[in-house]
Amino acid sequence: LKGEGEAYKVGTFPFAANGRAMAANSASGMVKIIADEKTDRILGFHVVGPQASEIVAQGVIAMEFGSSAEDLALTCFAHPTLSESVHEAALAVNDGAIHIANRRKKK
Repeated sequence: LKGEGEAYKVGTFPFAANGRAMAANSASGMVKIIADEKTDRILGFHVVGPQASEIVAQGVIAMEFGSSAEDLALTCFAHPTLSESVHEAALAVNDGAIHIANRRKKK
């Protein structure tokens, strides 16, 4: 995307900020969502860490159906679970994460 000059936005959420990961002593890893700057459509979905092979399926389904980051952000996630990190990363795409500081965009 960067090489093609496509405008995009990114939301990441570290497992270190996830209660379930902390309780399981598995806090290394993260979820990263890449979305189109204008349409918010999910273009990329990355998971690194415990249970990544299970969590990534949520991103695959979202991308298959043309979902936006907002669509994922409006989805209900069980608590406490590692998959809550998907919710937080989706919120972070549009600077709305709850459990981490949101980065201000440079103008």
